[in-house]
Amino acid sequence: MEHTPASPGNAAAARFGALITRLAHEAGYDVSPGSGGRSALARDAGMSPSSVGRMLDGKTLPAPNQLEGLARTVQTDVRELLVTAGVITDASWPKHANPDVLSASAPSQPPSPEAVADMWGLTEQIREMFLGSARQAIRLQAQANAGRSAERGEALGRG
Repeated sequence: MEHTPASPGNAAAARFGALITRLAHEAGYDVSPGSGGRSALARDAGMSPSSVGRMLDGKTLPAPNQLEGLARTVQTDVRELLVTAGVITDASWPKHANPDVLSASAPSQPPSPEAVADMWGLTEQIREMFLGSARQAIRLQAQANAGRSAERGEALGRG
């Protein structure tokens, strides 16, 4: 379900396609034609493979309701997609969020394990046990993320 049909002068669709191609590659998708990465990107973004193909080729823009899933999949902010698609101007949505306002599109950095231990007022012995467990959990999560990226790359190579 694409939003904007291409016309000979549709520079926004071409810019958008180039941006998504770059971001998809950076996120681990091989989106070259015939690679299988386009299908994986479509699946992960909740779009049809044909819509993704037309978008990557700079022929169409996605429908507005597809931007959030696409942004999440290529690991970028919806704002960047909206500006590139020409839906909003760069000046209409500030790049830097108001720190007093929570935003799903610009999540804050999670506190460090040390900051959490301080917030909870952990005693020294409990603090060391907590920090050791937290560091181990962070290492395991990084390994799991690396494994998923490697699996996605293998699946894309087979696709």
